[in-house]
Amino acid sequence: MKTTTGKTITKGSGNVFADLGFSPAKSRNLRLRSQMMTALRKFIEKEGLTQADAAKRLKVSQPRISDLTRGKISRFSLDTLVNMLTDAGLEVDFRIKPPSPRVA
Repeated sequence: MKTTTGKTITKGSGNVFADLGFSPAKSRNLRLRSQMMTALRKFIEKEGLTQADAAKRLKVSQPRISDLTRGKISRFSLDTLVNMLTDAGLEVDFRIKPPSPRVA
């Protein structure tokens, strides 16, 4: 689609990491980690926790909370994030489904 300024806008796939050119497996991994990190940041904000308090509650160091709040996704594995979410008292649930049919 062309805008009035002549720029082309392409509809995204729903996964920004796939749109940036990551492989399907890597883009799904990044998307899951991003969603979990967002949930943890919202939890910390909702609870009004300082980084030090959040670190104690989530059983990690304060610098790890700093990495989390600054979106340092490469520093967190799925395992670590699941553990942190569990320590926050949040439920982690994954769905596995067949791929969506491709539109030709």
